[in-house]
Amino acid sequence: MKKYLAGVAMSALMTLPALAQDEVTADTVLATVNGTAITVGHLIAMREMLPPQYQDLPDDVLFDGMLEQLVQQQVLASAAEENLSTQGQLGLDNERRAYLAATLMDDVGMAEVSADDIQAEYDAVYGSVDAVMEFNASHILVSTEEAALAVIEELAAGADFAELARTASEGPSGPNGGQLGWFTAGMMVPDFEAAVFDLDVSEVSAPVQTQFGWHVILLNETREQEPPALAEVSAELEEGLRRARVDARMQELNEAATIDRPEIEIDPAVVRDIGLLGE
Repeated sequence: MKKYLAGVAMSALMTLPALAQDEVTADTVLATVNGTAITVGHLIAMREMLPPQYQDLPDDVLFDGMLEQLVQQQVLASAAEENLSTQGQLGLDNERRAYLAATLMDDVGMAEVSADDIQAEYDAVYGSVDAVMEFNASHILVSTEEAALAVIEELAAGADFAELARTASEGPSGPNGGQLGWFTAGMMVPDFEAAVFDLDVSEVSAPVQTQFGWHVILLNETREQEPPALAEVSAELEEGLRRARVDARMQELNEAATIDRPEIEIDPAVVRDIGLLGE
């Protein structure tokens, strides 16, 4: 009996129409729900919108799952359309408008950006940029000029700058040996910065007063910061080109569009009055 049933099942399967791959098109109908066709094209479009983790599922799982979802959605949509409210129709209008706008902007923004375009943008942004001098300094911060002079005397007598900073500095960098790390022009208060710029490497400054107190500064190192290599900023430049392209297309379309804004006064609170939509 089991063999008989299996044979019947196999025969039934063999009677199902099978389309050759070259006969399948985007218009091939996979199901019809209340007169609305669901096609291969609908499945392809749906798959393109899936998150990456779902796109990697086996094809047979995707095919069956998406087809069933579209069938069930159409069943629900058919029922909803029979009694679609004003609010529902307006919501559909907004969804359609948003989808079309996003699709156009995606097409514009995601079009290929050539290597030549990126190189040209790099040259425009960084081609005339000079190397920037960077400074690495440490300091000991005290409250009075007398205390600063005492620190300088200890350093002249052979005290280690980092160790003295840990014991004498009143600033937050003291526990770290007074290290301030690398900085460029404009990152420090003017008087402190001017004193650093006047120092040679390994030289200690005279007392420098700022709004924070009195500083004794040690210039540790200097270096030139070259503009970044193309490879380092290529992705950033490409993204900027894409945004610029979208902005340009948006401006172009706005200038070509006929936009009429009636000069009427409306209370902005009207957006909360759902009663205006009726049933």
